[in-house]
Amino acid sequence: MSDRPQRTNTYTATPVNDRYRECLFDWLAAHAPLWNQITYRRRQQYFGEDGDVWDAEYTDLYEQYAPLLGKATCQQIARKNSEAWRSHFELLSLYQTESDRAVTEKPSPPGYWGNRDDGYELHGIVRNDLYTFDWNKDKSTVEFGVGDVLEDRYDFAYNERVTLEVRGDPQWRGDDSRLELIYDEHTDTLRVQHPVRIQSDDVQEQRQDAFTHTLDPENTTQSAAIDVGANNTLAVVTENGDTAVYHARPEFDRFQQHSERIATLQSELPDDQYTSNQIHRVYDHRTRQRNHSRDAAVKHAAEWLLGRRLDTVYVGDLTDVLSTHWSAEVNEKTHAFWSHRQLVDRITLTLGDVGITVTETGECESSSQCPACGNVGVTRSGDSFRCDACGLEAHADVAGAWNILQSEVGPMARPAGLSAERGRDAPADGAYWQWNDHEWTPAVFGELSWSLDQPSVSEPASSQPG
Repeated sequence: MSDRPQRTNTYTATPVNDRYRECLFDWLAAHAPLWNQITYRRRQQYFGEDGDVWDAEYTDLYEQYAPLLGKATCQQIARKNSEAWRSHFELLSLYQTESDRAVTEKPSPPGYWGNRDDGYELHGIVRNDLYTFDWNKDKSTVEFGVGDVLEDRYDFAYNERVTLEVRGDPQWRGDDSRLELIYDEHTDTLRVQHPVRIQSDDVQEQRQDAFTHTLDPENTTQSAAIDVGANNTLAVVTENGDTAVYHARPEFDRFQQHSERIATLQSELPDDQYTSNQIHRVYDHRTRQRNHSRDAAVKHAAEWLLGRRLDTVYVGDLTDVLSTHWSAEVNEKTHAFWSHRQLVDRITLTLGDVGITVTETGECESSSQCPACGNVGVTRSGDSFRCDACGLEAHADVAGAWNILQSEVGPMARPAGLSAERGRDAPADGAYWQWNDHEWTPAVFGELSWSLDQPSVSEPASSQPG
């Protein structure tokens, strides 16, 4: 197996006509039963006395499924199944190693892709040499073959292949690996996972190519701080007083809508059932949607920082701050939606890729102390921050980032976009950013930020996440 690093491009796709759509769904539907039968035979060995999963025989199944999938696809399903079992045994080994507590829960063996009653997971696999991409500025496509039975059923011409229109651009360049197609029934979306293998010395160059700006070591002496939060994904303050705030509330509203949908589906389950394939799909969609906006925010912030020639960023570490709150909504926002550690890891990886040094620093009192006079008597409600001593009014997360940065570099310029009321002193080039499901755009000036819970709720500053 190649030790070259692998990265994955992700697109969405649509069959170019109804005939290909029907054929595609028949082809996808045949994957899960084959996977399930291979998994069943291996699980029988796994749970049997002195059984060995690698002794399980399954090649006889190819005779049944190759006419639909093609023999090469059958082999790819078996290979992916073997990879799942190898991963399981690696995790099990870590779990059983007393000196290494990286895995604290006993891993479960590979499971099934749905069943006849609840429906199958529509998940397709194409070997790397059996598909082709055609990248075009007007319309990009991917083509792949299916089994003889499906070719006859849908009256394919000689060498005709299923053709999908692809939306998205490849972020990584390299040699094609196994293509995977996943249909999300909840959103009626076909996702394409396109892994590529890259030369080791080319990874850093490709990462930097994704950015418009570059870091000039001879002209970078400034620092910045980032306050990461549940209400605002990122609040950034530089030594020169530049600010950028990425609002998370609209994304949390969408997150809650998915959570309510999950709760409704769970309430409709039989008493002896706790989940379903549909619930899993909603969970997955909720996570993908949240991660997409976050990853885009971090990349946007990296561009913003590079454009200001910064080489060092301090990020607040909330390990000792997060706790269970009296408000159910705050708990969901803090512990389910936020995922602080995951977000900090993304910041560290993305900024590190472009040469910006990231250092985690304490944030325990960053949002409950006045950055202008140091007073700890402050009033905070949602985004609004007011010092009871000097009267400073500020955006709470901007104040938090300001405190973090001053604790590292000393007194600095007053942040430009300081107020939570965006229209009061926000620069015209956009100190505040909002997500439109595609990209981060300047927020509408004059729009007041919402409070953390209902407007009538007042909370102690120390209990609110950043």
